[in-house]
Amino acid sequence: MGQGLWRIARNQQLQQQGYSAQGYLTREHGRRIPANNVSNTSHRKQAQGGIDIYHLLKARKSKEQEGFINLEMLPPELSFTILSYLNATDLCLASCVWQDLANDELLWQGLCKSTWGHCSIYNKNPPLGFSFRKLYMQLDEGSLTFNANPDEGVNYFMSKGILDDSPKEIAKFIFCTRTLNWKKLRIYLDERRDVLDDLVTLHNFRNQFLPNALREFFRHIHAPEERGEYLETLITKFSHRFCACNPDLMRELGLSPDAVYVLCYSLILLSIDLTSPHVKNKMSKREFIRNTRRAAQNISEDFVGHLYDNIYLIGHVAA
Repeated sequence: MGQGLWRIARNQQLQQQGYSAQGYLTREHGRRIPANNVSNTSHRKQAQGGIDIYHLLKARKSKEQEGFINLEMLPPELSFTILSYLNATDLCLASCVWQDLANDELLWQGLCKSTWGHCSIYNKNPPLGFSFRKLYMQLDEGSLTFNANPDEGVNYFMSKGILDDSPKEIAKFIFCTRTLNWKKLRIYLDERRDVLDDLVTLHNFRNQFLPNALREFFRHIHAPEERGEYLETLITKFSHRFCACNPDLMRELGLSPDAVYVLCYSLILLSIDLTSPHVKNKMSKREFIRNTRRAAQNISEDFVGHLYDNIYLIGHVAA
């Protein structure tokens, strides 16, 4: 039921097994320490540091009892820290034993916000009877619905009051969520260009190298498998956003959104050329510089060379 509980139970088992019948604590290298010395050491630690966690962990209803410790016997801060390492399934199982602890709203709030970073309902006054555990179940169900049918999934979130009917709120939800199927998400964004516009503006490419910024962009907004109008739209929106985030760099390099657009297409084609096993004669650095500067003449040769090196060393920008 989670690594935190397992470690505590295992440590306790090893501590119990370490005592021999003669009252000695056996060590790994064969050295034996009298048990009364260990007891004295424990008392000294307790006197110096306050609560002795070792004795808290050792407390039992009976000496013969085995298994996991009772978290209700620990300080609340320690119990909640242990339970915070569990996922939703394990936390539901833990609630069968420690109902008050495992049903704590703070634990379920953490699970909701760590999986779905933004929801409109987070910023509203909670309605009567609101529960983060119930919200987690609704978010999970809505995500599964979205992965089957994006429109129905978004409508489900709105019907439950989780999302507002606003392109900006939907874009924030998508940007902060990693449980949505990227193929379904690509279809949804192709149909909802208003949501796509707000999603692009959420990216901050300030002081990023162009290929790295393009990789980050395509991690959130996946590129289509084939060239077409949608890919051209994505690159156009990225080019304008990249220039807006780096105005000083654009002036220094003499680049415009159209020049960045050309560079992005060149990087995508270079990525395919260098990573595809079907291309035997790979494009050289000199060829890439010559072809790119032919399309965008104001770009410096050194800058284009750095672009080639990045793709050669790191890999595809749209993988």
